[in-house]
Amino acid sequence: MRHRRPSLPRTASVLRRLRAYECRNVTYVDPGGGWPIVWVRARGCHVWDAEGRRYLDLTAAFGVAAAGHANPCVVRAGQRQMATLLHAMGDVHPHPLKAELARALSRITFERWDEERRKSGAQTPNAGRPRTPTAKTVFTNSGFEAVEVALKTALLATGRPRVLAFEGAYHGLGYGALATTHREYFRSPFRRQLAEFADFAPYPQNPADLTPALTAVRRRLQAGDIGAVLVEPVQGRGGIRVPPPEFLPAVRALCDRHGALLVLDEIYTGFGRTGRWFACEHAGVVPDLICLGKALTGGFPLSACVGRADLMDAAWPEATGEALHTSTFLGHPVGCAMALAHLAEIRRLRLVPRSARLGRVLQRELAGLRPAVCGLRLTARGVGLMAGVELRRADDSPATVETQRVLKTLLRRGYILLPEGEHGNVLSFTPPLTIAAADLRRAVDALGEVLGESATA
Repeated sequence: MRHRRPSLPRTASVLRRLRAYECRNVTYVDPGGGWPIVWVRARGCHVWDAEGRRYLDLTAAFGVAAAGHANPCVVRAGQRQMATLLHAMGDVHPHPLKAELARALSRITFERWDEERRKSGAQTPNAGRPRTPTAKTVFTNSGFEAVEVALKTALLATGRPRVLAFEGAYHGLGYGALATTHREYFRSPFRRQLAEFADFAPYPQNPADLTPALTAVRRRLQAGDIGAVLVEPVQGRGGIRVPPPEFLPAVRALCDRHGALLVLDEIYTGFGRTGRWFACEHAGVVPDLICLGKALTGGFPLSACVGRADLMDAAWPEATGEALHTSTFLGHPVGCAMALAHLAEIRRLRLVPRSARLGRVLQRELAGLRPAVCGLRLTARGVGLMAGVELRRADDSPATVETQRVLKTLLRRGYILLPEGEHGNVLSFTPPLTIAAADLRRAVDALGEVLGESATA
């Protein structure tokens, strides 16, 4: 007798169950319907919901699926590892893939940067500080944990308790990372428990902003209590904000001059998202520590704080049987297997140059949107396949309500996008790096149609 596959619960049933059993602060359900959809399957650049509808995913699921959803090589690597060793013992009894991935991260970051520097004949910045071409890693589970390892490393290495971050920054919501996340929405409910060890400088978005921002950084570093400057090369959750090219090199120079570590949060921008392996490479800047996550594995919770080997050795004491920073799932074997496969796929498919090429296509298409049609001011910006369209009204106020309406309409038409920025008025495009140029054009055309319709609604 043939058994029928049990049918999956439909959208309304899933949302009712979440409403009954999940904390009500997590999943937003539009009272009018239409948001959210319930994902049941994803492949390549497409997602299918509980009703069987197909969508073009322009988010890569928060930037995770760089080589496409359910990339066959990545899936097979995870399946093989699950069948062999599903779990290991974090900081106690290691497994081979953890060592292999730590070496791979060293080679793709500090070793590669050192080789490129030597080939170009460029001088190593801050020649008085010892530098090594290799890197060492602390594995973590989510992006904010990688940031917290970086904060701990900076304190151990410099002895200085304070951190300089930037306005608009988003570094995660754990209590350490939350202290460096700028948005009051996330901070204010917990301020009574937060350690206020971070200061914030302006984040420049155009050349006119550059001098005031760097002046603020310089003045704050002169106090001598800043151990680290923590910065996103491109602010993602902050609204796809791209600084002038002079910004990161100037911050690097100021850190060197005042003895602070430069920590780059590349959790969102890493692994080809901006058209380079890491966004800092656009400016030719090498950090002291780099935080990685999201696209590292292509779909498994694994992140990492990677730092210069000499710095990591100076900061962290030799292991004696009880690690100062660890977790049950540290360097999970399935995550390590998937990460190695995902890195190989990014190389094999040449997704980094593809991101740069398609990013230029996307920017041209977004620049062609006609703001007069919808009565809003549109500002397109981005680098690689990390782009945003900011919507503002004629009085320059954020068009938050209009942005939400556009997102919901696009979702009904089969396009998944997310809002970014403090006011949720930036439509972000962070698709899988495998997306076709035709699909990008089709998505922007749909956006233009929706904006035009919203003007006559």
